[in-house]
Amino acid sequence: MAFCPLMLYFPYRNRFPSMNFEAEILTAPHDNSELYVIPSMRSLTAEEYVEAFKSFLDHSTEHQCMDEFNKKELPNIMAGLGNGKSTINVLGVGSGTGEQDLKMIRILQDAHPGVLIDNEIVEPNPQHVAAYKELVHQAPDLKNVSFSWHQLTSSEYEQQVKEKGTHKKFDFIHMIQMLYRVEDIPSTIKFFHSCLDHHGKLLIIILSDSSGWASLWQKYRHCLPSTDSGHYITSSGITDILKRLGIEYRIYEFPSGWDITECFIDGDLVGGCMMDFLTGTKNFLGTAPPGLRRQLQEALCQPECSSKKDGRIIFSNNLSMIVVDS
Repeated sequence: MAFCPLMLYFPYRNRFPSMNFEAEILTAPHDNSELYVIPSMRSLTAEEYVEAFKSFLDHSTEHQCMDEFNKKELPNIMAGLGNGKSTINVLGVGSGTGEQDLKMIRILQDAHPGVLIDNEIVEPNPQHVAAYKELVHQAPDLKNVSFSWHQLTSSEYEQQVKEKGTHKKFDFIHMIQMLYRVEDIPSTIKFFHSCLDHHGKLLIIILSDSSGWASLWQKYRHCLPSTDSGHYITSSGITDILKRLGIEYRIYEFPSGWDITECFIDGDLVGGCMMDFLTGTKNFLGTAPPGLRRQLQEALCQPECSSKKDGRIIFSNNLSMIVVDS
């Protein structure tokens, strides 16, 4: 899954080339009259992001949140798939290393015992594809399931399908925490919705408007280094697109938290890694101007971002599960 919070590009900033990166003219969030340049800040590389993401998962309930959705809602959704067909076609877009995919495949197996499942995966990262294949190799319970991988981005896959002129239909398509990174979100949703068979479902998992990310992005997205194409988007941005496209959907909200207490402990390595993930910036605490560091840490403590539990600071990582009809 290509989840990338503040490690995203916002297209309305002025950028000027420097030797090592695009130095940006930035506006202080609480003083629009003062412009400043931050030449020392740089975004995380792909490898650094993966490491920061691992730390995020270790201290958050993101996957547990998805498991709750899988337990409470997904079985009923899966039960309505296939329309009596002998084979159910599944497409995972931006599936990462496959842990969540296989959980959903098992739920589909339980809902349709004995039915063949043809599972295709679109994932551009070769390391993730290799890890996914190894996970499948270690799962002997996945009987009657075939797997095929497309090491492509979602846009490359779309282009390939259109060039071939054939349009395979799927009973279930899922896009988990990946729409932040596509170039054209409305076009991407429209294309993959067109790939649904009759009675098919498209599952989009995205950060909720009630998450702390929404508040953080609104205030501080201009103050951080840019990376490649990406978007600051939460659930309302997706549902607005679906409404414009005239597509019916249902939305489920599930709470998720991330313990960021270490972010406020000077010199804590885990806290430093957390701040890097929050901002998409390498060594944010060591390179950001003191004023920006202070403002961001203060913002993280506000009720719209976090809550306190047993003396710990829990950042809101709430998720929206949007189920789209064919």
